[in-house]
Amino acid sequence: MKLMLTDQPGPIGVFDSGYGGLTILHQIRQLMPQYDYLYLGDNARTPYGTRSFEVVYEFTWEAVRKLFSMGCHLVILACNTASAKALRSIQQNDLPLLGDDTRRVLGVIRPTAECVGQLTHSRHVGILATSGTISSGSYPLEINKLYPDITVSGEACPMWVPLVENYEYDSPGADYFVQKRIGNLLRKDPLIDTIILGCTHYPLLLNKILKYTPRNVRIVPQGEYVANSLKDYLQRHADIKAVCTEGGTCRFLTTESPERFMDSASIFLRRQVRAERVVLE
Repeated sequence: MKLMLTDQPGPIGVFDSGYGGLTILHQIRQLMPQYDYLYLGDNARTPYGTRSFEVVYEFTWEAVRKLFSMGCHLVILACNTASAKALRSIQQNDLPLLGDDTRRVLGVIRPTAECVGQLTHSRHVGILATSGTISSGSYPLEINKLYPDITVSGEACPMWVPLVENYEYDSPGADYFVQKRIGNLLRKDPLIDTIILGCTHYPLLLNKILKYTPRNVRIVPQGEYVANSLKDYLQRHADIKAVCTEGGTCRFLTTESPERFMDSASIFLRRQVRAERVVLE
């Protein structure tokens, strides 16, 4: 199916496999409330963390095409797994075929990697993320491109997203899984002084994470750094900024039940939102 594109300015698209990207959206809107935003959650097919590279790429490109067709010129992959497994293919292979220089897709891993050099003193960094993000090796790759002297260790946390999405992130049962994974990571490298939360769901577990992390270890949620990076990007790319509308609005789309999305979204955003169901092709 041929993708129908418009030259008219439109909202900034924000995509996630589920709800976690709402933490990124919240920080972006806090910093830049003037823009219009269109959030799309592929909640019917979440989680992406255990899926293959090929499937994550197919699902992500379907979502990006949907956002492009709805007027977005700039799409943020507010999902670490999609950023790790699909972003490079979309940027290098798909976007050039569109023949439209105003379409951009950005991820969350590079902006997070860029900030690490200023945060770590020991030059030993840990990553807590989904199995898919850890197995992709994207964080060590991006960090070492910028800072070859930094040692990066990762720990997959397969139960953390289900804990959040099943409203168990603040329950006593979550303590076991959080303590276990942080302990595993710090045993791999006791010199770690900075830990990146490499999944957008994990800020909801922050109270538990801080409880089991030594005080000398800095925890880095992504939202603030991704938001600052996006602001800087728009300042440096006037052509893309010009095709992002500034009406201060935000729409929410989901591939699942709108009612279910609205219930869960309220946990991440601390307020009620309205959502619409869409079908991806």
